[in-house]
Amino acid sequence: MNPRAQVLITAAELIRRIDAGDPLSILDVRWRLDEPDGRPAYLDGHIPGAVYVSLEEELSDHSVEGRGRHPLPSGTDLEEAGRRWGINQGDLVVVYDDWNRAGSGRAWWVLTAAGLDSVRILDGGLAAWRSAGGVLERGPIEPQPGDFTVTQRDLYAGNRPTVTAEQVNAGSVALLDARAPERFRGEVEPVDPVAGHIPGAKNLPSGAVLAANGTFLDGDAVARLLAERGIDGSVGAYCGSGVTASVVVAALAAAGHQAALFPGSWSEWISDPGRPVSRGPE
Repeated sequence: MNPRAQVLITAAELIRRIDAGDPLSILDVRWRLDEPDGRPAYLDGHIPGAVYVSLEEELSDHSVEGRGRHPLPSGTDLEEAGRRWGINQGDLVVVYDDWNRAGSGRAWWVLTAAGLDSVRILDGGLAAWRSAGGVLERGPIEPQPGDFTVTQRDLYAGNRPTVTAEQVNAGSVALLDARAPERFRGEVEPVDPVAGHIPGAKNLPSGAVLAANGTFLDGDAVARLLAERGIDGSVGAYCGSGVTASVVVAALAAAGHQAALFPGSWSEWISDPGRPVSRGPE
């Protein structure tokens, strides 16, 4: 299987699998920085059979301290949540959102880090579903409990590579900053108390790995983005709190490149005032 097909699924393929009655779990992970609760939008219209997943409450564990604004959930909590969502062992899990793949990217990263192999991001999100002729249904879905089992209890040391603040500080990995350019340069900072970026990082906004229609760029285009930033070896990605950086990680994975995630990202980095901060362009 080519790398893209191991990360993404097209709307046409999802429709085909639904029509064929394939075992599927569809998760609606709508989330925006300015509108973190996607449930109202979900209730207003979602892919038939899709279950709403809260990025804030189910794909993060806010009881964890010192790991940024969106600490990773434990594998145990994720297993309980996944069973509530109706995921069964062997299901193909399809995740989607309606905003720049942020919610689905986070869900893909968390679930695959926990040990699930068959997780796919709906390429192009809900807009692609509509464009392919997919219908929407309203109201909540209450699935039968699933039986899937998480194989990794600690997602910080799970099936996807991560880097720690200490490794970043030691300069052991080239870093991509997935935030908007003005946040990278430190000109504005709407969320965190300190503006700027990690010294030595290169800016690759998460939106830059998507085409105008919200689908992921092909491998050649991703390779050009890396070459423009002088990246030719191992790389890590971060953002404000580890959410939109997962979109960059997914784009690289779909293009055949493995990238590590700094889960706590900028919000963890600046929690220690002794860590250096850069401002301005690269």
